[in-house]
Amino acid sequence: MASDEQPAGGSLADRISKPEESQPAESTETPKEIDQTDGAPAALGGSDLQEPEYTVEVKLSDLQADPNNPLFSVKNFEDLGLDPRILQGLSAMNFRKPSKIQERALPLLLGNPAKNLVGQSQSGTGKTAAFTLNVLSRIDLSTEQLQKTPQALILAPTRELARQIVGVIQVMGQFLPNLLIGTAVPADSNARPTKLECSVVVGTPGTVTDMIKRRTIAANKLKVLVLDEADNMLDQQGLGDQCIRVKALLPRDIQVVLFSATFPTHVHEYASKFAPNANEITLQHEELTVEGIKQLYLDCANEEEKYQTLVQLYGLLTVGSSIIFVKTRASAVEIERRMVAEGHAVASLTGGIEGSQRDAVIDQFRAGQAKVLITTNVLARGIDVSTVSMVINYDIPEIHQTNPRAPRQADFQTYLHRIGRTGRFGRVGVSISFISNRDEWEMLNQIQKYFNTSIQRIDTKDWDEVEDIIKKTLKNTRAQAGFR
Repeated sequence: MASDEQPAGGSLADRISKPEESQPAESTETPKEIDQTDGAPAALGGSDLQEPEYTVEVKLSDLQADPNNPLFSVKNFEDLGLDPRILQGLSAMNFRKPSKIQERALPLLLGNPAKNLVGQSQSGTGKTAAFTLNVLSRIDLSTEQLQKTPQALILAPTRELARQIVGVIQVMGQFLPNLLIGTAVPADSNARPTKLECSVVVGTPGTVTDMIKRRTIAANKLKVLVLDEADNMLDQQGLGDQCIRVKALLPRDIQVVLFSATFPTHVHEYASKFAPNANEITLQHEELTVEGIKQLYLDCANEEEKYQTLVQLYGLLTVGSSIIFVKTRASAVEIERRMVAEGHAVASLTGGIEGSQRDAVIDQFRAGQAKVLITTNVLARGIDVSTVSMVINYDIPEIHQTNPRAPRQADFQTYLHRIGRTGRFGRVGVSISFISNRDEWEMLNQIQKYFNTSIQRIDTKDWDEVEDIIKKTLKNTRAQAGFR
């Protein structure tokens, strides 16, 4: 994951300020009495959204903006002057009224002339729906030529999240005739790139850069650029550089919308340069927690005992669907190999697997054909699979250190994103972290201190008790919300 070091070629902040502006937007939804969906649509096994309300802070880049203006905040989607066919799509997704954050974000997103927006809101608050609404409202589908001309570009860090976003756009835009959506993600090695003729492009930064340069994506008519999981993309050297290169190829007056569940301070500074003069929507830091997740840890003597403990846990993992997060691709492959050899049904998904195979694995997992998925951080962000009830941190997430003698540092944001794959949108979930040495114990303590929480130890000498703790938690209508 991200590192605090400065990449070669100058600081990321300096490199962002050279190409031109940009910034994407997002938003959030929440009513308790009404089921809404966000992330993957129901057809892809996504979750109903039943979130508590949050305190929302708004920072307007234009000091002349009037907070008393009736459109500063909206209580109904109808107040936004949306195309009735888009309202029909919202209704099909069970969106009855804007959430607390959407109330503030949507008027800022949809205003004319278009303004940049930086939105920080945790997973499950309706941000995907918010930026999709903005995209569908700004594209022009009045002629066949425009229908085949890219007018909005949405970037995501992984092909899995890009495909999920395409699903949301398809459902929300299902009543818009001639809406064409193109996906620009890494192709299999033997696939030939074809020209994307569509009005909305969803893709990953490297592939989009390559396709624009090869002229298989026409960029000259783009009106909106959205970065989902923006902190992750701007803070990683490879993705950050690619996002900067993409932006440099786009029209200078494009609306830039950045959305993420977390914005560390240094990344927020980069975001301000990537999306200059942006309006900002934020949740207060203490509210960036995951409700309904019981956090546990297991003590293991060494790496081999970690694996044996995982096998012991296997029967409990298949109660619902589970994701096992490991540090490296090699670990994922080895664990899958050993577990399959012992007759366990598991699948692994890492960045090393070719595109179509990755799609097949995630589709199997969404459909419940594979109950246990072993992965690296490629799936830590944004993926919404409603049946996931348990997350295993086989390796504690840590920040990559260039100095091998430096003390190991837990990656708090990745931990938050990982365990957020369970307990989605009001459901109950369990996260279990494996500890096998002093460094991992120190990193677990760092996580507890950072989030001011207590992670409960469970004793593997008594598996009946382990099973009892986990099954009781999953049977509760709401897990102990100790993650505060």
